[in-house]
Amino acid sequence: MKLKLTALVLALGTSAVFAGPTCNVPKDKWMKEADFKAQMEKQGYKIKTFKVSKGECYEIYGFDKDGKKVEIYFDPATGAELERK
Repeated sequence: MKLKLTALVLALGTSAVFAGPTCNVPKDKWMKEADFKAQMEKQGYKIKTFKVSKGECYEIYGFDKDGKKVEIYFDPATGAELERK
């Protein structure tokens, strides 16, 4: 029983490590997705995947202007970078 409990605690703890930030922004304040993507592309990002994260932030997977692989979370209202993995 103790082993199962330990495994459960570890599983729950590690899932929190992989979670991104939480954005508490009303959806009517969000930038349009197309405008956000265009802004990122002007900065040199090549977006492979764009999505709204579980924490309600904009999230991109792709490459920066130097060709380096990126996973970045952004505030959906301002476009400010919140977290980079």
